[in-house]
Amino acid sequence: MITKFQVAYKNLLRKKIRSLLTLIGIALSAWVLVSLLGFNHGFETALDRDIDNMGFQMMLMSKGCPYEAATMMLKGGTGLKYMPESIGDAVRKEPGVEQITPMLMQAVFDPNKGESGGIAAYVGVEPQSFGAMKTFLKFRQGGWFKQADSYEAVMGYEAAELEQREVGDVILIPEKNVEFKVVGILSRTGTQDDGTIFVPLRTLQKIFGKNNKLTTIGIKVSKDADSSRIETKLYELPDVQVVSLAQVKQTIMSLVSTAKVLVLSIAIIAIIIAMVGVINTILMSVHERFQEIGIMKTIGAMPGDIFQLIWIETLLLCATGGVLGIVLALVLSRVTELVIRNVLPYSPKGGLVLIDLNLILFTLGAVSVIGLLSGLYPAWQAGRIRPLEAIRSGVDG
Repeated sequence: MITKFQVAYKNLLRKKIRSLLTLIGIALSAWVLVSLLGFNHGFETALDRDIDNMGFQMMLMSKGCPYEAATMMLKGGTGLKYMPESIGDAVRKEPGVEQITPMLMQAVFDPNKGESGGIAAYVGVEPQSFGAMKTFLKFRQGGWFKQADSYEAVMGYEAAELEQREVGDVILIPEKNVEFKVVGILSRTGTQDDGTIFVPLRTLQKIFGKNNKLTTIGIKVSKDADSSRIETKLYELPDVQVVSLAQVKQTIMSLVSTAKVLVLSIAIIAIIIAMVGVINTILMSVHERFQEIGIMKTIGAMPGDIFQLIWIETLLLCATGGVLGIVLALVLSRVTELVIRNVLPYSPKGGLVLIDLNLILFTLGAVSVIGLLSGLYPAWQAGRIRPLEAIRSGVDG
């Protein structure tokens, strides 16, 4: 077998340019396959992690919110609907609910926001439970307010940038003429939190006369809990609706799975093109060595030996091209990720191209199978060559 590998290797070196071009085609196909599958895996993993980092698996809110409220807020109104704070106690007692965090949202028209004014979003939270559930929130400056009834605020990144505020500055709620001292500024998150101003829940309830009222309850469920059962139980509460991030996650992942089909289709097309190139290269090599193969058979080579020799040539070509393609994908993975982020500016955080050992082994296996399949027909043709016809063709030539 070692001799056959040596002969196959020397045969490929006879036409170096042609073998090199075929090798490049295989390497590019392997690079496309690894990069596309790596992107699909990385994007899905990053998206899954971002959704999980939101902290809430479910959100409970009064019926009509946020759909009607969102429309009214865009028009400058504050048509939020509220639910009693006592609902939080009922939710907390539900088996499978690990933690909750109550929230009160108030939208205030601020004439100082922009040239014609705008809406400032204030969210009253409990810093202990809210911060514990939204662990991805990091501070650029300062930290959370300590007192449940203090007049202190934590500003999202964009809210602070828009109003040019720093820790220690004072912000004003125009409609209420109430001042808050800025004690923290969050780092950019790429979510709606960037434009939000967080204040103590009790303080916001007091200012707006919404004592014991909430707009939203964030719910974190246990890992082994039945989310569907909990959601069904929560719907039994009066005048509330449940938004399950598990459903949102499932919908997004379905879209990702649809994109996966497209990605695989592109990769298969690239592989087929490379496969045709390999078949063409090996067939040309067989035709050029027509007389040589006839002489090999004359001196004792069996059809199976010729078949193996041609098959080994194909396998060497594909395996080498596959390895080069994988190396190319690993080296250019960061470049690929930068290109993707320019095309998809709102892509998830973290690595978007995830190339692991399983993907590398899968690609090597796929390329090897392609090599074996591509070499079948040329090897079969070579094995069928008749020695006398081959020798006679050389004499006639």
